[in-house]
Amino acid sequence: MTGPVSVSVVIVSRDRPAALKRCLTGIAQLDYPDFEVIVVGCPAGIAAARARPDAEHLKLVAFDAPNISAARNAGLRVAAGEVVAFIDDDAVPEPLWLRHLCAPFAGDIAAAGGYVLGRNGISFQWRARSVDRLGVAQDMELPGEAPRVLQPTGDRAIKTEGTNMALRRAVLAALGGFDPAFHFYLDETDLNMRLAGAGLATALVPLAQVHHGFAESSRRAPDRTPRDLFQIGASQRVFLRKHCPPSQQDEARRAFRAAQRRRLLGYMQRGPLDPPGLLRLMRSLDRGGAEGLRRDVARPQAIPCAQAPFLPYPSTEGAQRACFTGRPWQARTLRRRAAEAVARGQVATLFLLSPTALYHRVSLTETGVWEHRGGLFGRSLRSGPLVRPRRFRRRVAAELARIAAVRG
Repeated sequence: MTGPVSVSVVIVSRDRPAALKRCLTGIAQLDYPDFEVIVVGCPAGIAAARARPDAEHLKLVAFDAPNISAARNAGLRVAAGEVVAFIDDDAVPEPLWLRHLCAPFAGDIAAAGGYVLGRNGISFQWRARSVDRLGVAQDMELPGEAPRVLQPTGDRAIKTEGTNMALRRAVLAALGGFDPAFHFYLDETDLNMRLAGAGLATALVPLAQVHHGFAESSRRAPDRTPRDLFQIGASQRVFLRKHCPPSQQDEARRAFRAAQRRRLLGYMQRGPLDPPGLLRLMRSLDRGGAEGLRRDVARPQAIPCAQAPFLPYPSTEGAQRACFTGRPWQARTLRRRAAEAVARGQVATLFLLSPTALYHRVSLTETGVWEHRGGLFGRSLRSGPLVRPRRFRRRVAAELARIAAVRG
């Protein structure tokens, strides 16, 4: 295989049009020569995508059922790239995301997964993990920033995250795509296990990074407090039926239920959940488990080649990078200048550093500016010194060096 592979980027969105618009703003800055963008969305999401100036470059697939596996399969059916990449609507990619994520496909791999940053834009939610037949993930130590090609071993698969992963289309289609028995939760983990069962390699790519916000949904509040555990309970039971030895399923189910209860007790101790709410959520978990016993777990059917031709998205390959720096009291002017740079086709980063030791936060604004906020002397990496005296220019230079490999 020569040159970069062609990539279909699939975004599933339901009832979160504002998040989808922000995700597409990030997608518009991708520095990759050959990709298309597929939005699988509810009516509000499709309307938001159609209102964008780049709408003619988007493949839009109307889908309004609460089933992320079926929605991803709908995107797969129209995906014409050699590789299909997936990102959630409440996530945004760094500009070099696809370059890093898809580089390992020059070798003999079936899938690749990147790292996921949390709400502060700096700390990781998920890095390298493997997963067992009970659906329990375990962290893996991968030193350095180079991609690592990993083979599944015994009962463990290589874990990828649904909001930052890519697969060869031919492999994914032959496997039948995602199993629609997983409406939500463990959907990509089931796929990981099926890849492992076929003996196929997965690359983990530390520099393929996306920012994931955990947006509000019918399943969780803005502070991430669960609203319903029915689909989690159903998917976990389906997963055990498919991958766990029958003699271990009851014990695995009890352990999972106990872990969910501990998680809810944590929310109750912090305040957003009361005892009746905990009982209600545990009942929904149990109802979901009962539903999971009834769902069909037959192997999904293979998905045919895409009928729609590849629709290239205008790449920002080689786009200039612009950097703006200043104090919070200069924010209005600097934000305007940075937004103007984005409108000219540049990738703009803005540093607003106060003379404090506040922790740093990173986010992509609605105007497409990568905004870094915090104290001149404060932490960016949470493992760093609590206070680090530095001059303004040196601090900005250090932060630019930290992000250079993912933002260019």
